[in-house]
Amino acid sequence: MDKLIFFVDDDKMMLNLMEYTFKCREGFEVKSYFSGEECIRNLPLNPQLIVLDYYLGSAGENSMSGLDTMRKINSINKNIPVIILSREKDRGTIEKFIEEGAMKYVVKDHFFIDTLIETIEEHFAK
Repeated sequence: MDKLIFFVDDDKMMLNLMEYTFKCREGFEVKSYFSGEECIRNLPLNPQLIVLDYYLGSAGENSMSGLDTMRKINSINKNIPVIILSREKDRGTIEKFIEEGAMKYVVKDHFFIDTLIETIEEHFAK
């Protein structure tokens, strides 16, 4: 059975890149969402992993941030691992997400897709 991964990002190009990368890999099913709210509404699909953008701002000023979304995911089901994706490199921000339960924090740099592939494959190899 394929492993269901949710990708949550308000950047369509970023979602397209992640979707393409993982739809081409055997054993994965991918669902993409532009907001934390969409992700939360679809949690009953039982994803095995969620890759969540730190900043989810394009949905409007009242939309959930990545941290809000992760907290809500954890309150509904603590067993769903969350990987945070962000351009933010601030040590305090990274530590905050890890303290709040993020499995890993991946910085969106030139090599982030390789880091993401490695992280996801390592997680499912356990």
